[in-house]
Amino acid sequence: MSPTSSPSSVAARFTGRAVTGERPLSGALTEVALDDGRTVVVKVQEAPGAARAEAAGLRWLADAGTVRIPAVHGVDERALVTDRVAPGPASAGAAERFGRDLAGLHAAGAPAFGAAPPGGPEEAYIGLAPMRNVPGDDWPRWYAAHRVLPYLRRAVDAGTVRTAEAADVERVCERLPELAGPARPPARLHGDLWNGNVLWGADGQVHLIDPAAHGGHRESDLAMLRLFGCPHLDRILAGYQEVAPLADGWTGRVGVHQLFPLLVHAVLFGRGFAEQAVAAARSALRQAG
Repeated sequence: MSPTSSPSSVAARFTGRAVTGERPLSGALTEVALDDGRTVVVKVQEAPGAARAEAAGLRWLADAGTVRIPAVHGVDERALVTDRVAPGPASAGAAERFGRDLAGLHAAGAPAFGAAPPGGPEEAYIGLAPMRNVPGDDWPRWYAAHRVLPYLRRAVDAGTVRTAEAADVERVCERLPELAGPARPPARLHGDLWNGNVLWGADGQVHLIDPAAHGGHRESDLAMLRLFGCPHLDRILAGYQEVAPLADGWTGRVGVHQLFPLLVHAVLFGRGFAEQAVAAARSALRQAG
């Protein structure tokens, strides 16, 4: 960034406070201390529209008034400024509260499957990968057309997924109406709910960052939590089920919901994730009989 758009200058511009120090966290993230004692995080994103898409997602999730979301102080074409979450321990109590709050977030709903947050672009992102928010009213057809198959094609074109393996994923897509379980209304999803985006705060609450927010199926967020593991996941699920019990057989559908993130990772990171995606597809087909 140029001196006029350094993390400190961006933080000062969006908060109206003088800066007393900064600490780089990564190439994209910087903590900036303000003269009123607060600390904010400045995130720089090179992908067109990514910062605005993330800001729209954070605000939409926060509007539900359930899960804690860092406040957005400002956003422009390249930078996003949010509150810093002071870290704390991952406790069973915080996990159960998070599960109940996550159920409330999902229940806040969305206008359609694939609906973007208000003010958010159709061409959004999940992590570093593009993600199109195209509305649909039928989850199985929407999920196949706008989440699984686009990434399957990219993975096949790159040679990461083999043609015979792709056929198994395509069969899952064809059978999604019977594999998806009972129909559910569109949920307000975080959309990229892996452990790295779950922050355990010093306030005893879970805070969520880096969303790929959209209208989707609530089981997708829960499947993402299971994909890379999460502390006290059993307590999170217990809290969730206390508020919004899941339909019978939901554990058997986890692989179906993990297909999209696994294929995203296959495109970004290679063959190992492709093998996991194919295994998830074949497991779903075996369970379906």
